[in-house]
Amino acid sequence: MSRGTLFDKVWDLHTVSTLPSGQTQLFIGLHLIHEVTSPQAFAMIRERKLPVLFPNRTVATVDHIVPTDNQARPLADSLAEEMLQALEKNCQDYNIRFYGIGSGNQGIVHVIAPEQGLTQPGMTIACGDSHTSTHGAFGAIAFGIGTSQVRDVLASQTLALAKLKVRKIEVNGSLRPGVYAKDVILHIIRKLGVKGGVGYAYEFAGSTFAQMTMEERMTVCNMAIEGGARCGYVNPDQVTFDYLQGRDQAPKGEAWEQAVAWWQSLASDPDAVYDDGVVFDAAEIPPTVTWGITPGQGIGVNEPIPEPKYLPDSEKALAQEAYTYMQLEPGQPIQGTKVDVCFIGSCTNGRISDLREAAKIAQGRQVAPGIKAFVVPGSERVKEAAEAEGLDQIFTAAGFEWREPGCSMCLAMNPDKLQGSQISASSSNRNFKGRQGSASGRTLLMSPAMVVAAAVTGQVTDVRELLN
Repeated sequence: MSRGTLFDKVWDLHTVSTLPSGQTQLFIGLHLIHEVTSPQAFAMIRERKLPVLFPNRTVATVDHIVPTDNQARPLADSLAEEMLQALEKNCQDYNIRFYGIGSGNQGIVHVIAPEQGLTQPGMTIACGDSHTSTHGAFGAIAFGIGTSQVRDVLASQTLALAKLKVRKIEVNGSLRPGVYAKDVILHIIRKLGVKGGVGYAYEFAGSTFAQMTMEERMTVCNMAIEGGARCGYVNPDQVTFDYLQGRDQAPKGEAWEQAVAWWQSLASDPDAVYDDGVVFDAAEIPPTVTWGITPGQGIGVNEPIPEPKYLPDSEKALAQEAYTYMQLEPGQPIQGTKVDVCFIGSCTNGRISDLREAAKIAQGRQVAPGIKAFVVPGSERVKEAAEAEGLDQIFTAAGFEWREPGCSMCLAMNPDKLQGSQISASSSNRNFKGRQGSASGRTLLMSPAMVVAAAVTGQVTDVRELLN
């Protein structure tokens, strides 16, 4: 029975049946695949001699393993080339749309689907990648899934899932200068914890999200998963419709008017029933930086690294592990922490608006001596748009490397890796141990503007000091 939330409405509309386990068999409207989690899934359906049930509902690209410096084929890494060839063959064999390098449409899977209008309100979306929650920015219900579930969607276009509870997270008011969507989600995760969302879908609501652009909403929904939520979404509104109108895969003409009317009906009702609710004040959110080894270990840039005596007992052991691994002292300020590498990109912050904000800080400044700084557009389209605006020239003049599209130094399944215990200022979404390619590498998560501030000063810096 629908309780009037968008989550409930979309879930009910896509329910095929209730399984003996009590789980819902849920129809998946759009299946996004890439080269890392799909090869085994295709092997499994081949073994069973199963077709891909709805190839027109599956879209593929290559992102995790692609190098961002030189993308000439064959790729220099033979394993990466093998994975790319396997994806090309699987897409050919099963008649699946594939956006390869040089197609003009290749990029990070969670960047290309929205920019082409593939992601639409009211959809169920699945991808073998944890940050599929990104697509919830459109009022879609989007799940990251495992390899065996990729197989299930290829073969049946459905998933077996337990229905989630819904928590409404309201943020109201205007963000202060130097505070971005990335700070909002890092702040929410800091306050609710990395396990706070387990068993929930997060509905992001309130005037702060209403004021955000679609790309800012994508940044927030992207990291819902880091707060433990299975998905996060924003109700579709005029901002959503304006973003989608005219995009390649968006409805056209009369179909567009019908689509908008339907999308509007899906938004959570004013009297919708939620399982839980939390309210935040946008004015209280500072530029936020992680200091530890989970996205929940974050602080305002002007705060000291927390001391154990101020932490709940349940967090003390993890904090101790983080102090040791990160080589940081409790009580020391995070501001002034020296960095080695500065990375702007990823499915969290590799879109055109991210690059524009970063370029504003980079303009007329220079990367500090000894700092490796690089910018990786989220897609071929983002790269083209940035170059048309001259953003690449601002970055290169400042001493940043300007790269080709890909996941790059987020998961580091490509040549972009930290070396030894280098410390990185990163606009990506995870700061787990070894996440950026070195077993002892250290990651500080922050907004793209904060990454530039770190690059030009050589240390963690409050970006507000650099705003004109």
